[in-house]
Amino acid sequence: MTGPGDSPLRLLIVDDHVVVRAGLRALLSGEPGFDVVGETGDGEEAVRLTARLIPDVVLMDLRLSDDTAPGTRVGGLEATRRITAGTPDSRVVVLTSSGTRGDVVRAMEAGARGYVLKAGPPEELFRAVRAAAAGGTALAPEAAGHLAGHLADPGPALSNREIEVVRLLALGHSNRSIAARLFLTEATVKTHLVRVYRKLGTENRAATVSEAARRGLIELG
Repeated sequence: MTGPGDSPLRLLIVDDHVVVRAGLRALLSGEPGFDVVGETGDGEEAVRLTARLIPDVVLMDLRLSDDTAPGTRVGGLEATRRITAGTPDSRVVVLTSSGTRGDVVRAMEAGARGYVLKAGPPEELFRAVRAAAAGGTALAPEAAGHLAGHLADPGPALSNREIEVVRLLALGHSNRSIAARLFLTEATVKTHLVRVYRKLGTENRAATVSEAARRGLIELG
């Protein structure tokens, strides 16, 4: 908690929904010791703004890019990686609607210092912001449970590219379509699928999608 003589914590909001950003700005601006210095709905701009403004904490939504066309924009995970690598004095707290095990693990591996759900109480968000700014880590109870489960049983590690392939697989894309969307050859897509099958212990496309969803690597619906 900041005291009377302390400077307020400077925050940057990153969310691609204007109404959500407005609500967050109002909520955070009303909390003593917080100062919202910027906002954006674009991951690439978030990286640039962070480098220019050097906020204490960046509130990052994971769902910034179109999941049907991976790689076309800088999404929340990639923005988190770039910010933590390029502007380490700014800590990232993920604030998102998704709390799957895969999302939590990937966010923390990308360098996030907190993971909070939008459906949670405001006090949870305030605590996470203050903890991250102080150099600590704060997780929503659901996120903490997922992370603990991952540490106890990490399972197979799919690469980011393999996850992109499985996501497109789940959307019903053929190998040719996946190759076109990811700028790969069909042979490379087949190689990725063979590796995914081996890691997940599956033998076909439907079983792979089902197992990836069960493990929290992708979301269905």
